[in-house]
Amino acid sequence: MQFTRGHLIDLSPLRTSPAFARMWIGSTLAGVGGQLTIVTVMLHVFDLTGSTFAVSMIAVAGLAPMVLAGLYGGMLADAFDRRRVALIAATVAFAATGLLMTLTWTNAETIWWLYALSMVIAAANSVGMATRTAIVPRLIPRDQLAAASALNGVAFGLTVMVGPAVAGMLVALTGFGWTYTIDVILMLSMFLGLWTLPALLPEGTIVRPGLASLVDGWRFLRRARNIRTQYLLDIVAMTFGNPLALYPALGTVLLGGGAVTTGLLAASVAVGTFASSLFSGRVVQYRWHGRGIARAVQAYGVAIALFGGILLVGAFLPAATAHSPSVPLIVLACVALALSGAADNVSSIYRNTMMQAAVPDAMRGRLQGIFIIVVAGGPRVGALYAGTLATLTALWFPPLLGGFLVIGLAGLLARLTPRFRAYDALNPEP
Repeated sequence: MQFTRGHLIDLSPLRTSPAFARMWIGSTLAGVGGQLTIVTVMLHVFDLTGSTFAVSMIAVAGLAPMVLAGLYGGMLADAFDRRRVALIAATVAFAATGLLMTLTWTNAETIWWLYALSMVIAAANSVGMATRTAIVPRLIPRDQLAAASALNGVAFGLTVMVGPAVAGMLVALTGFGWTYTIDVILMLSMFLGLWTLPALLPEGTIVRPGLASLVDGWRFLRRARNIRTQYLLDIVAMTFGNPLALYPALGTVLLGGGAVTTGLLAASVAVGTFASSLFSGRVVQYRWHGRGIARAVQAYGVAIALFGGILLVGAFLPAATAHSPSVPLIVLACVALALSGAADNVSSIYRNTMMQAAVPDAMRGRLQGIFIIVVAGGPRVGALYAGTLATLTALWFPPLLGGFLVIGLAGLLARLTPRFRAYDALNPEP
């Protein structure tokens, strides 16, 4: 297939809105730092405990604060200046990361500090992500929302591709303290992107944060069948098809290579995300977003099952070590994870566009809060699934079984929701 300029990513949102461009750049740089910390905390916990289950519990520990913060943050975004809400959330995450850095440099860190600060950072990021996403439709026209989602895919690809790889190398070469320090420095760019935004009060009827606002949002979601279906599809994919918690153990006991392999595996997902965004010109023009989401989720399941199959082969080969890694298997595993990242990104482009186009502005913060809970909470439940099942069986079993579950459940959900399959981006309906 010959690629043309029409296949390349659409940069028009960056040209149309300087405010969006500044926020995008700031979020990208801060996201690189955030990924440094995510992977470093995983390695830090594994270094302190030697337990894959303990690594998976990082994600589980942050689930409840993230859920509560996402719900309340969405209500705040629908009631107050969204710029101010996003700035406060960024400040909390910055302070928590700074404390994590200080504890590490002073050798005062413990497993409980790592859990507690990860919970605070997860909660603050939940509020910030929900608010920033709700801001985007106010900065660019509706016909550029899909292109903006693809640009966010590039940003995510860069952050997850660069952050984990650098984290693995930094931890291997210098230890944990420098990684947290670099995150603190990079997070400063987030403030520049947010500080230069105009005031962004919600449009329409404003409901003060509280039970009434939450109930109002849930009532809207009950009527929004298309939004509910995309939530369910993402939960299925991330619960059964997210092997992130296995990476430290894979680098130690199955594939070899230690922390460097852990970083490479995590970065491979982002390589696929980045590549699929870079060549998203035709993707953003496809108008049947419901159909696109369902097919992309099934493709994601195929890639995760392939990853599990590669690990199964590795289980029958001579054991690899940190100094003698199984390079062919690592390469194949990285390719499978890159394919999963590409499929997930295509789904994400359509999901984000559907959320921003079909949900009214006065409701967008609350729905984005729920959306962030789904997007970020699913992987945390998935970490528990993968960590627990791997502890009871073998490292290859959770992704192999999970990939097939994703394929089957996504196909079933799509078949049961004909309205979702018929969703048309030219006539967005929640």
